Amino acid sequence: MKIKNALLSTAAATASLFAIGATAQAATVTVKAGDTVSQIALDHNTTVDAIQQANHLKDVNLILVGQQLEVNGDDSATTTTTTTTTTTTQTSQPAATTQSSSQTTNQASQSQTSQSSQTQSSQTQTSTPAAKTTQQSTSSTSNYSNNSSESAAKAWIANKESGGSYSARNGQYIGKYQLSASYLNGDYSAANQERVANNYVASRYGSWANAKSHWLANNWY
Repeated sequence: MKIKNALLSTAAATASLFAIGATAQAATVTVKAGDTVSQIALDHNTTVDAIQQANHLKDVNLILVGQQLEVNGDDSATTTTTTTTTTTTQTSQPAATTQSSSQTTNQASQSQTSQSSQTQSSQTQTSTPAAKTTQQSTSSTSNYSNNSSESAAKAWIANKESGGSYSARNGQYIGKYQLSASYLNGDYSAANQERVANNYVASRYGSWANAKSHWLANNWY
């Protein structure tokens, strides 16, 4: 008995590889907590002077969280579109029957796996009110501790810089946190001093605790 294999359809498509290169000459970077102009320049293969000129920065040491900076670097990105040879072959009937059987087996296995996953999910969601209450309490305690630590570090710096006085002056440095006059833009009110100080510390150090650590190491922040 002869075995007959019927080749129903064969389709082949072949295409060359196309590469389209595009060099990114400019990018916009959003400042995150802890970022500095020098670090951004290093990451984007450019210089501090180039970033300062592109964004008209009066002071490269003062950038704010959320601020967008234009960075002209040498980063390049190449997009490559590749079309590969595709061959579709339909085999004889016995192979199709085998494939159908395999699909049936896979569907049954997927159904069992899905039921097992649902059971595990149901068990995971079951928890006691006491456990939830304990977790919320721990989270609240942690947040309170962090806030207290930040407040203490901020007060420590203010005491070291000015004795806590909003009217203290030392040359171009003004107020409770001894900020440069250019930072305050002529508004020496207590509210503006607090706002500018918070923005400066968040942008340069990420937190008052980090600013305090820098002060301890360098006698300034």
